[in-house]
Amino acid sequence: MFLNLTEVLTNEEKVVTMQTETQITQVTVSGETYPGHALSPVSFVFTNTGRGKAVIEAKAAFVFTAACDRCLKSVEQEITLRFTREVWAPDASSDPAVYEEQPFMDGFTLDVEDLLISEIVTSWPMKILCKPDCKGICPTCGRDLNTGTCDCDHFVPDPRMAAIKDIFEAEREV
Repeated sequence: MFLNLTEVLTNEEKVVTMQTETQITQVTVSGETYPGHALSPVSFVFTNTGRGKAVIEAKAAFVFTAACDRCLKSVEQEITLRFTREVWAPDASSDPAVYEEQPFMDGFTLDVEDLLISEIVTSWPMKILCKPDCKGICPTCGRDLNTGTCDCDHFVPDPRMAAIKDIFEAEREV
């Protein structure tokens, strides 16, 4: 979806408020694609802050499905988006670096979906868990430890004690 921001970018102190729907059905983060179930209507406030400059304020919520990082169960997560971005008209600055910071703008046109996907990826959680105290799966047998324990031997010897263990074993052989 594209929005024309000519009116906001060319009229000083102009404020435009709107709400819009988008069609984002999936998001790709770190090479993995996650299906989206719902993106709430996006509330925008566009405010002109000077000649050829405007501030975009937006609010939305995105619900997606992902695997728990510990037990691999499918879990539904919600990301609440609340952000502010500054945009410039194509002729507002002679510095090309200004326009590299806004890849979601093409002239006076805002690509709403590119902007929202960028914000979703930026707000992506570091770890996705089905519950805060998820125990994960057994690395030996693969059992879900949230449903019960397993009988696997989880003893891991301390590598710092390996030299002492070798001394004791050498004494036994004599």
